[in-house]
Amino acid sequence: MLKTGVVLVNLGSPESPQTGDVRKFLRAFLGDPRVVNLPRPLWLLILNLFILPFRPSKSAHAYQSIWTEAGSPLAVHTAGLSQRLNQLYAQPNLEFAYAMSYGEPAIADVIAGLRQNGAGRIIVLPLYPQYSSTTTASVFDALAAYGRKQRHIPELHFISDYHQRPVYIKALADSVRAHWRDHGQAELLLLSFHGLPKKLSELGDPYAKQCAETARLLAAELGLDAARWRLVFQSRFGRAEWLQPYCVETLQALPAEGIKHIDVLCPGFAVDCLETLEEIAITNKQIFLDAGGVEYRYIAALNDGVAHAAAIYDIIINHD
Repeated sequence: MLKTGVVLVNLGSPESPQTGDVRKFLRAFLGDPRVVNLPRPLWLLILNLFILPFRPSKSAHAYQSIWTEAGSPLAVHTAGLSQRLNQLYAQPNLEFAYAMSYGEPAIADVIAGLRQNGAGRIIVLPLYPQYSSTTTASVFDALAAYGRKQRHIPELHFISDYHQRPVYIKALADSVRAHWRDHGQAELLLLSFHGLPKKLSELGDPYAKQCAETARLLAAELGLDAARWRLVFQSRFGRAEWLQPYCVETLQALPAEGIKHIDVLCPGFAVDCLETLEEIAITNKQIFLDAGGVEYRYIAALNDGVAHAAAIYDIIINHD
């Protein structure tokens, strides 16, 4: 039987939370044409003259607030998820590995390693439940670049999203239920997804629709009526209009509406990272409390838990 190598791909992280390493990471990330959809010469001018000289020090401070002894939470949990899958599901003809779109380990290097271990079939799963041209498509670009350099291209399978897979929805719902068992249920469950410029949806990016579908399915699985949950988008950057409603504006408005106890979940993030641990769990919590909120509880991502591994395994073996 043909051996299968599975590559879980995440965004990546700086090598350290120091400004120099953060600048190197941001240069690669923000320099990707998939990430910022502006005319290339204009964006490179903005990036090199106005962003890279100043933003890395601010981002480094944010990374330092969440960095662990083992490293970046995103890198640690992504590696841990791969290890968990190998512990639970690896077979002589099935092996799991992980790669990063920006930084190490690189996608091409990981595929090469699996090929050396005998894999003749490669499945690539970007750890982005909802497809976006700014994230998922960049993984495909790297996969295509790998293929262009090969004389012998292995059998390749690319899973573009899993936003409505029942195993993914159930894993999210079970994590919320576990949180409620331990802490009680808040007045509102806020479902926060990473934002995108609205223009991308107008150009055909399905991300916004897939986020809405994930949120709807999750609320249904939890038995929540429309008054008990909301969908918002976080991490707005620049002056262009992004997907709405905005997370920060919603948090500022909720206490005036009489909603002062909330739980927050980020269903678009497979593992915890800067955007969940610093932006959502720290910065946005303070915004809500300053606006008059009383209780704000962040529900962790699925990370490298057994339930997440089981969901990913199901997605892999049932992807056809």
